[in-house]
Amino acid sequence: MAGMAIETDGLTRHFGALTAVDAVQLRVPCGSVYGFVGPNGAGKTTTIRMLLGLIRSDAGAIELLGTPLREHKRGCLRKVGALVEAPSLYSHLTGRENLELTRRLIGAARASVDRALEIVKLTDSAERKVRTYSLGMKQRLGLALALLGEPDLLILDEPTNGLDHAGIREIRQLIRHLPGAQGVTDFLSSHLLADLEKEKTHIGILHQGCLRYQGTLEALHAEVDNRVMLGVDQPEKAEHVLRRAGWTAHRSGNNGHVWASVNGISDASMINTQLTAAGINVYELNVVQPTLEDIFMQVTGEEGGLLQ
Repeated sequence: MAGMAIETDGLTRHFGALTAVDAVQLRVPCGSVYGFVGPNGAGKTTTIRMLLGLIRSDAGAIELLGTPLREHKRGCLRKVGALVEAPSLYSHLTGRENLELTRRLIGAARASVDRALEIVKLTDSAERKVRTYSLGMKQRLGLALALLGEPDLLILDEPTNGLDHAGIREIRQLIRHLPGAQGVTDFLSSHLLADLEKEKTHIGILHQGCLRYQGTLEALHAEVDNRVMLGVDQPEKAEHVLRRAGWTAHRSGNNGHVWASVNGISDASMINTQLTAAGINVYELNVVQPTLEDIFMQVTGEEGGLLQ
């Protein structure tokens, strides 16, 4: 499937004097796993609610799977599955009964219930009452509800919120599996960077309502400098030497480590040569690729705020 699963132009939403979403231009390729990242309050849920037609935008346009949402809302959303916050489930019914109710409402095929249960690995628990499910199982059942209509696009808002480590791992594995096995484009938001580090092909960084970066994770890493960690016997002198030579460098505590921004191995070699020539002994040198948290801080200018 070629083209864009989600495309927005100038998407904007105000709440009084607050601009919650500011002229956002989303480009989500079909077949991608797109991580929509930002701290709580960045505007992620507001954006998702506009994408799903739950609230109207103040300005801008939305296309889902090549179809304008405003002009063709009902037909457009038939191809979209969504899980926004905690799923609405009937705890006194079984997992299968919950799915069957929704199946009848949306007019999906009878076989879609068994298919959805199999995808989220709940077939063996389908006849149990939902009140006996763990939080992770309930979230998987919510994902099964979103998959009932065999959507081409899946929109998930904080799908691992409130889950323990086992539940988070289960949801991550399911999400990673869907594009290849089911041909679904995944668009999911999270304030947990660990949710987005490994499984995603593309990422959008939202900060104070503005989209600060959008593209592949590979391209994002290429735009940001690597760092070199140096273990030296004279950290204060090493910092001075590097800064005088034009490097961005700073000491780290009292452990003898100095950090410097570099473009790659060749820069690290030059740094080593300069320090040695200045009479500084280098006993450790490691080139470190920045984490997604490091990159977020560089892109947004934040000192922190996203959870690990």
